[in-house]
Amino acid sequence: MPKQKRSIYEVTVVIPVYNEAGVIGSVVRAVREKFPEYEVLVVDDGSVDGSGRIAEEAGARVVSHVYNRGNGAAVKSGIRAALGRRLVFMDGDGQHDPEEIPLLLAPMDKYDMVVGARNFRTQGSFHRSLANRVYCALATYLVDRRVEDLTSGFRAIHRKLAIGFAYLLPNGFSSPSTLTLALFKAGYGVKYVPITAHKRVGQSKIKIMKDGAQFLAIMVKIISLFSPMKVFFPMGMAILAPGLAYTVLRVVFQRHSLTNPMVLALSLASLIFALGLISEQIALLRLSRIDESMENGEEEQD
Repeated sequence: MPKQKRSIYEVTVVIPVYNEAGVIGSVVRAVREKFPEYEVLVVDDGSVDGSGRIAEEAGARVVSHVYNRGNGAAVKSGIRAALGRRLVFMDGDGQHDPEEIPLLLAPMDKYDMVVGARNFRTQGSFHRSLANRVYCALATYLVDRRVEDLTSGFRAIHRKLAIGFAYLLPNGFSSPSTLTLALFKAGYGVKYVPITAHKRVGQSKIKIMKDGAQFLAIMVKIISLFSPMKVFFPMGMAILAPGLAYTVLRVVFQRHSLTNPMVLALSLASLIFALGLISEQIALLRLSRIDESMENGEEEQD
């Protein structure tokens, strides 16, 4: 595994950007004026409106993609290119206030990741607010911890930890939710702090139906990676419970012999539970790989 570069900043502010020429300059200048000692890294994800050039003129270091790869791909590029020990991710559309960056960094001595939690009652349309509430409720069940804001892009994390989990991040708009679920399930400390999210400048690039379905798929995928029984157990019980009840009714009370559907239901449920147990063992090996990856890079960063 190649060695990680030595950190030369305490904090890198990573800003993924795609066609935000109207606001990215003011965002970069606001961060630079408030925190001149921080590295400001803008990842231009194939913008065609000069966003990268504007960000560079405003004082940011710019990493450019030759074509649009997706927000998650830009986040991964930012993780790899950053020179800070701690990373702060914020959107380039004007939603996040640089004045609130200290709110994220203050708890970092005790927590592995700090996430800015928005107030859904005051943000966006009704259907978007409802969708966020549903996602958070489902995520809370999956990780056994209260998830206050699953999709917030305003967060701070230790770089070596972000590097360890970067390979899990999708290239689309689900990287915040993926990172949150992965850290919770891997046993790392995650804290939420309330923030004020402003109305974005320009048009949102998220498509409710398409990206909403993708969010749900990502959630199931991550839980399958880190806690498979959360998925396999309900699936197995959904087949076992009615199959077992029907079998007991027919065989014990009505004195019928076993039928093919009964055997199939019980066998399928047993197979699902067995797959879940095997997947749990694989998940433990995956966590060991992540821990080893971060340990290998820790000496170089420190």
